[in-house]
Amino acid sequence: MGVEQSVADERNEQIESETKLRNGSALMALAGVGFIGYGVVFLAMNFVGSGFEIGVSTLGGLTRAELDPTVAYYISHLHVATAAFIISTGIAVTALSWFGVRQRLTWAWATAVVAAVVGLALALPMHYTADAFTHNWVTHLGPIYVATVAFVVGVVLSYRGMRAS
Repeated sequence: MGVEQSVADERNEQIESETKLRNGSALMALAGVGFIGYGVVFLAMNFVGSGFEIGVSTLGGLTRAELDPTVAYYISHLHVATAAFIISTGIAVTALSWFGVRQRLTWAWATAVVAAVVGLALALPMHYTADAFTHNWVTHLGPIYVATVAFVVGVVLSYRGMRAS
């Protein structure tokens, strides 16, 4: 009886481990898709929105049309580049999570984590350094925070699933 119970417990642990890995990698990939979506909206806002970031309608009370054309173009240039890097990071995180983490590839897990953490660690603190322009916190940072929370939960779950085997 003891051997049968031990085998059953081991099988249950394996199933639990696989579930954590599957759910964690799926959450990580979903967060990557969220990063892609945020980047696409960021890009679209440049061309068909206010011309500024998500949640930003004016700079010092000035619309994009009221800015010096050279400054407005430079801001547009930076927004397109920023959107490109947000989208490309999201693609990398999604692919690494979906195809690598699910296969228990530690390097894929670590690379997805580093890619997301570096981007977020460099970009987010700037939002708390000064009030040089006003922005709607919910629309400007809310989507990234939601994706980040999903990513962190996925990172923890998948790590537990990878280590349990």
